Amino acid sequence: MRTNDLVMISVIESLLTQEGVPYFVADQHMSAVEGSLGFLPRRIMVDTEQSNRARRLLQEAGLAAELRHE
Repeated sequence: MRTNDLVMISVIESLLTQEGVPYFVADQHMSAVEGSLGFLPRRIMVDTEQSNRARRLLQEAGLAAELRHE
């Protein structure tokens, strides 16, 4: 998924970590390049084998709408 919302990223990282789902946040250091304007979304990535589990966790947490912003 992609988002500029730092709080949402933190919530998702917490959920995935809590459930032992490995993830990677891509583009998190791009703010240095963009001048901290926040217009480049960060991408939360999980392995293909974990994608269904990660989606289910986010849906159960009430974050299904966020999945539509991929």
